[in-house]
Amino acid sequence: MTRYGIIGSGMMGQEHIRNILLLDAATVSAFVEPDDGMAAATLALVPRATRCTDIAALLARDDVDALVIASPNHMHVGQLTEIARLRPLPVLVEKPLYTDEAQLPALREILHGYPAPAWVAMEYRYMPPVQRFRDLAPEATGGIRMLTIREHRFPFLQKVGDWNRFNRNTGGTLVEKCCHFFDLMRLILEDDPVRVMASAGQAVNHRDERYGGETPDIWDHGYVIVDFARGARALLELCMFAEGSRYQEEISAVGPAGKIEALVPGPTRFWNFDIGPAPVPKVIVSPRHPSGPVEHDVPVDPALLKAGDHNGSTFYQHQRFLEVIRAGRKPEVTLQDGAAAVAMGRAAQQSAATGQAVSLA
Repeated sequence: MTRYGIIGSGMMGQEHIRNILLLDAATVSAFVEPDDGMAAATLALVPRATRCTDIAALLARDDVDALVIASPNHMHVGQLTEIARLRPLPVLVEKPLYTDEAQLPALREILHGYPAPAWVAMEYRYMPPVQRFRDLAPEATGGIRMLTIREHRFPFLQKVGDWNRFNRNTGGTLVEKCCHFFDLMRLILEDDPVRVMASAGQAVNHRDERYGGETPDIWDHGYVIVDFARGARALLELCMFAEGSRYQEEISAVGPAGKIEALVPGPTRFWNFDIGPAPVPKVIVSPRHPSGPVEHDVPVDPALLKAGDHNGSTFYQHQRFLEVIRAGRKPEVTLQDGAAAVAMGRAAQQSAATGQAVSLA
């Protein structure tokens, strides 16, 4: 039995717990959660788990084999530093890995010195339609020259203490939300970015909200263009006031041989079933010769859809992380991958704020 300790069991932490409970011989033995309401919801999922007062108390237990960090973004580096000092266990840490330049010295120590396996949670890699897209893309495109990722979705959800309404806690929307997509760009293109250009802002969401007298400063839409070292180009289009869309993510790649697309619905719990059943994820291959698209349905297990908001990807991610713990395999999403995705997001935030392209070379 592999016993997990959870650090931060709010909305995303509880999704991790539900998926851990679907794994073979895995459970949650203890957790740290300062909010009483979220702690009660956690105990409803794992009644035998122990609520700990802090990370030190969690790590002092002898019934914790691995950790999941799902706390607010700006806390990740400090918590990893404390874990590394007290008891460095295998850890899966939610994205973004870091949020602020001031955290870089501590992060560098973690990057070069954490002695146990560490995995950054990039759930979008493991969505079944995205995995099928990745499998088929090399042959379908003949080598990707253009990659486009569009996310049209719902606004940021309410979080405990409203921490996700402010850039100082999230790193900014192009870090908080979009590091997933910058990670996908690097993964799909198997290349590194050299230049980022962005235009983004706050057009609709949260403008009338006030927290402690402050108005939220998180952006809700934007475009980001990324040039890659070997000549491919990628585009991100984000809109967070488009929850009426049939598909939440639409990914396309084009090369000399043709085009491939992945269409990914949003969370099932947000779908309006009055208009019919939720859409099925699809991958569409459109060759140039002979022309004509071929559609592949990529359904997701309903039990996995019920366990979280990420099209089953949280479960598949945990399957692989469990292999790291039990079989000694290397993490598929390293701390370096997580840091690279944040660096792209921070460059995009800077470009949008200044109107200038930002070099990453």
